[in-house]
Amino acid sequence: MRKSILIVLSFFLFLSCTKESNGSKINPNECIKGKLVLKGICQNYVIEVISGNIDPTLIEGTWENPLTHEVYKNVFGLASICTFPPTLNEGDEFYFTVFNFIGIPEDFPPQDCVQCQAYSPIPDKRLFINICDN
Repeated sequence: MRKSILIVLSFFLFLSCTKESNGSKINPNECIKGKLVLKGICQNYVIEVISGNIDPTLIEGTWENPLTHEVYKNVFGLASICTFPPTLNEGDEFYFTVFNFIGIPEDFPPQDCVQCQAYSPIPDKRLFINICDN
């Protein structure tokens, strides 16, 4: 009897929780569709905005990779390297939200993972993002 009460209470607690990712509430309607267009060495990643509402001043309208001279549109460099899923590869599309701020918010996970220092070019504009669950 006691065990079944705990199961029922746990179920209701689970249903009452709001969905959060990295400490920030995510509204699926606010998710932006992106594509990982360049997975450079040492987590130097370039993400293209495919659709969704994003402040255009936060991204590069056009960026040319100085090594390959390939031109990308509506892109940014990834700043939140420690929380980006390693399973995403070049060409993969996904949904995300953007932290629109100066500096890192207190509730954002620390970006203290190991990152090598080899150079791989990315745009000057970099964003901290949260991946939305599809």
